[in-house]
Amino acid sequence: MIFRRLSNWKAWPWRKWALEALILVAIIGAVTVWQNRGLPEGMAPPLAGVRTDGSTVNVGAGGTAPSAQLVVFWATWCPVCRAEEGNISSVAEDWPVISVAMQSGEMAEVAKYLKERDITLPALVDADGEMAADWRVRGVPAHFILDPAGNIRFRVVGYATTLGLRVRLWWAQQFPLA
Repeated sequence: MIFRRLSNWKAWPWRKWALEALILVAIIGAVTVWQNRGLPEGMAPPLAGVRTDGSTVNVGAGGTAPSAQLVVFWATWCPVCRAEEGNISSVAEDWPVISVAMQSGEMAEVAKYLKERDITLPALVDADGEMAADWRVRGVPAHFILDPAGNIRFRVVGYATTLGLRVRLWWAQQFPLA
C-alpha cells in the first residue's frame, strides 16, 4: 500500500513546484557557465600596477600571498558595480581585495570617483582595458577568488553578495590547491 502511494508521484501536489525549481536551477547554472566562458582558470595571470593611493600591487604569475584574496574588475559607469560597492568594501575589511577600475578614466578621475562615493579601498586604474584583456574580462563586475598559492578558485560575473564572496574566500583559504 505504501509502495503504491509512493510510486504514484504524479499525485503529489508539490511535483509541479519541484519541477519548476529544477528548471530554474538549470537555467541559473547555464547562465553562470555561459558568463564564465573564456575566463582564466588555474594560475592567475599577472596583475601589477600602482593604485590610487600610491601603493603597488603585484598579483599572479606563480606568486604566493599570505591569504586568499579577491580581485574585482569594475567600472565607474557600471550600475551593478555601484550597487555592490558596499559588499566589496565590507569584504575588504577582512580579506585582501585588489580593485581594478576598468575603462573608467585616468588615475585622477578614478581617485575623485572613489572620494565622492566615500570608498576607502584604493583601485588599480586600467584606463585602456589592457589588464582586463589579460584576465579575459568582457563584462563588469567580474570577481576572481585566488587561493594563497595564486590559483583562481572561483569566478563570479555580475552582482556578488557579501556572504557569497566571504564564503568563497574562506573556502579558498581553507582548501588551497596543491
